[in-house]
Amino acid sequence: MFNKKFRSAYLVTSVLTVLSLAGCADSDAGSNGALQVSGSTTVAPVAADAAQALKADGLDITVATQGGSAGGISQLAAGQINIAMSSKPLAKEDKAANPDTDFLSTQIGADAVGVIVTKKVADAGVKNLTADQVRDLFEGKIKNWSELGGPDLEVFVYDKEPGRGTREVLDKYIYGDEKAPPPPKSGNFAIVGGNLETRNKLESTPGAVAPLSTSFIEGRDKLAAVTLDGIEASPENIASGKYPMSRPLYLLTDGKPKGSAKKFIDYVLTDKGQKLMTKHGYLTLKEIGK
Repeated sequence: MFNKKFRSAYLVTSVLTVLSLAGCADSDAGSNGALQVSGSTTVAPVAADAAQALKADGLDITVATQGGSAGGISQLAAGQINIAMSSKPLAKEDKAANPDTDFLSTQIGADAVGVIVTKKVADAGVKNLTADQVRDLFEGKIKNWSELGGPDLEVFVYDKEPGRGTREVLDKYIYGDEKAPPPPKSGNFAIVGGNLETRNKLESTPGAVAPLSTSFIEGRDKLAAVTLDGIEASPENIASGKYPMSRPLYLLTDGKPKGSAKKFIDYVLTDKGQKLMTKHGYLTLKEIGK
């Protein structure tokens, strides 16, 4: 796991306007004069800091996290925003559903999704899980952590909504190209939204497990990321693709970015902008060989 001392918790809620920075607008800004950026709660901390840094250049930028990656992609296609934040690659289904949108993806870094458990579960012996064990946990087949060598404690699963980048990474890991089954009908299963909500649920439920960006648990003494098939979410394993739940992070536009959208994306790709990736626990393009 990488060094993540800083986490900007001021911005990531399920429906959130982070910043509206006064300045001049241009033709690619939204109807309220601001450049509209929305989507992934994983990318949002970086985007918010970039918006703050660009305030000095007179840019007016609003960053939101409505609906996660899928929400951002849908809003971009509908012309409601200028830039979508996504923690998943654009799918064929996204393009097929929005044939009139000229999606252009710009990768800004990489992240790892972890299978996160409580420290109580990890300390009792659950430190590694296989893909089959993760699948059985999320399908409700494993009901007590003692079945995996852990404490005598009921499993409670917090999963993400379909379409969110985190959920798609998990599904790819445990199902490959097969379609994931519907959620189990269980009182010990719930759907959560953004990363902060997921982390709060994990910390308040002793037997909880959930998929969550590993950067969001750095410094949280109640939570732990298990290794997957014996592989740790280290920077080296993420960069090489060895860790099975690594993922790229993107900014998406409708066509080639211009005006303030171009300024925003270009800034994130600069050395200063890439330092924001490191600040929030993600890997830079240089670190992953891009």
